[in-house]
Amino acid sequence: MTKIGPLFDSASEHSEKTRFSMAEATRICARLHECGHTAYFAGGCVRDALLGREPKDFDVATDATPDRVREIFGKRKTLAFGASFGVIGVLPATDSGTGAQPTEVATFRSDGQYSDGRRPDKVHYGDAMHDALRRDFTINGLFFDPAEEKVIDYVGGQADLAARRLRTIGAAEERFHEDKLRMLRAVRFATTLGFELDGETKSQIVARADEISVVSAERIGAEVRRIVSSVFAPRGLELLLQCGLAELILPEMKDADPQKLVDYLGHRETLAFDSSMALIILVVAGRCGHSEITDLERTDLELGALIEQISLRWRLSSEETRRISFGINRWRAITSADEQPWSSVQPMLIDRDIDCAMHVAETVCNAEQLDPAGVQRCRAALRLPPQQLDPVPLVTGQTLQNAGYKPGPQFRRWLLAVRNAQLDGVITTEAEAMEMIATLS
Repeated sequence: MTKIGPLFDSASEHSEKTRFSMAEATRICARLHECGHTAYFAGGCVRDALLGREPKDFDVATDATPDRVREIFGKRKTLAFGASFGVIGVLPATDSGTGAQPTEVATFRSDGQYSDGRRPDKVHYGDAMHDALRRDFTINGLFFDPAEEKVIDYVGGQADLAARRLRTIGAAEERFHEDKLRMLRAVRFATTLGFELDGETKSQIVARADEISVVSAERIGAEVRRIVSSVFAPRGLELLLQCGLAELILPEMKDADPQKLVDYLGHRETLAFDSSMALIILVVAGRCGHSEITDLERTDLELGALIEQISLRWRLSSEETRRISFGINRWRAITSADEQPWSSVQPMLIDRDIDCAMHVAETVCNAEQLDPAGVQRCRAALRLPPQQLDPVPLVTGQTLQNAGYKPGPQFRRWLLAVRNAQLDGVITTEAEAMEMIATLS
């Protein structure tokens, strides 16, 4: 044990949700202590606190069995969502209004064989040391005793945190054999924390990279999302390439320029997943920078198929797919907006996904050192008051009907022509709009 003082004293700087989750975990540990059990904060919350980061989740590890945990806190206040692996969810004592989730309380355990490369066939309840030794990486194998204000470190996690090194607990070969996803998790942790991969850890990922194919698309997609959305995403992409994982999780990357991929992610002004994925797909498809497209219709069809293929593989939501598609299909129009009439630019700027397209366009301009005039025009327009960016139409279909025109497909054509003239400042009143309709009819 290492006494380090009040590790979580900076709670006042954290969000209300984090403070509530911390208080709940402390309450649960105290109650378990009162009932004669050992109970610690476990895993990521200890790691993040030692790194000075705001913990995302507070998990508790204890020597109390799942049945005992439910007995202590009551069945109405607990959920047996992982009882077969020794995990019980303890509901908050009060409603915080923060949307806090149940606190996971896991019984100290050691794991049996992993037949499916994902989860143990059996678990055996044990003590804190064996529980730490079964975990994936040393930085995730730490405990904190809130009663004694001590870090319990059986695996050298504190030394690896200090060295900013990601290392498996025990033999890397065994850890990756147990759960293949740990290879991708290693890259994710090294990326998001800005750590280096330990030599043996990295060499074993390289040696076993092809085994990632047994992992479900959902699990791979969740890890990739975190890597791509990290401030250190360029480094994460380099690690994926170095370890041989990149082409396995995104086969289309095989013929892409790896340096361009790294450069584009390095020039991002936002860490949003959708715009980051749009940039990756652009580079993979060879549609970026100064590249010439000779057959736009064919290329657009192929690009649409590529977006759909990747979205299905990683189980992206329909909203994410839509935003990625819009970003890819509109970035060129944004960069050339200074050369286009306002009526061609404005409809794009009022689309709900314009922020994704703007991020893509800004990144490409920065990475390729393109003329920023188009992006600047769009950015300035987006700062306009809503009524100026998207003024009320001078006439509508009802206006035309009231004037005696018979509804039909021509209405759409007339109204679009009038709207474009309005946006370009050619007409400014309803009377002028109706005069234009008369000439069109």
